[in-house]
Amino acid sequence: MGKLDAVIFDLDGTLVRYHGVEFESSWGAIAVAAGVAGRSQQLLRRYFPRKEAYAEWVSEEAKLLAGIPVSQVTRQIFPPPYAQGVLQAVEALHGRYTLGILSSGVDLVADRVAQDLGLSFVWANRLTVANGCFTGMSEMVVDLWSKGEVLERLAAEHELSLDRICFVGDNVNDLPVLERVGLAIAANPKDEQLLAVVDHVIDDFAILPDLIRAHEQSA
Repeated sequence: MGKLDAVIFDLDGTLVRYHGVEFESSWGAIAVAAGVAGRSQQLLRRYFPRKEAYAEWVSEEAKLLAGIPVSQVTRQIFPPPYAQGVLQAVEALHGRYTLGILSSGVDLVADRVAQDLGLSFVWANRLTVANGCFTGMSEMVVDLWSKGEVLERLAAEHELSLDRICFVGDNVNDLPVLERVGLAIAANPKDEQLLAVVDHVIDDFAILPDLIRAHEQSA
């Protein structure tokens, strides 16, 4: 228990919830908007069981988007569908903590969310764009199954101590992060495994500032 310096959020299914796509994810929402949802689902079924092949999945998923105008996608997926209470919570946390995103989702959405919410940093996977269109190229920044190790690199770069970080996530791939931080929050959790690890479960972000305050006061 003790003072926190940063609040870091997962993106897909946590800050934003794209209903009707697997894991409420930015990848799935972009595929639907781009008209490649069927092929995207085929890739997901092929690669999701193979944890070691996540980088290959990111590459193949990005190829589906080659030549598609970014504007075709953004006009369908923006404004982002924020989870309940997100705007209220982030406004209350501003100025008190470093705020950022750590996500295996897509920078297109993560950057927009960071801009909307005034967050300090984004660590997310990148889709390359040229002349207003997706190139079909990508850069994997956050491996779906290695978020704990990525968190450690992020913390070192931003000079943060893990025990002074609050992380908010929603699914099993967030477990290695939730196990490392000082305050672990599950928001609308998608898997019961999180319940054994987190300090609190929320379905409305509006209570997050109070949970953080209580954590700090209990030290």
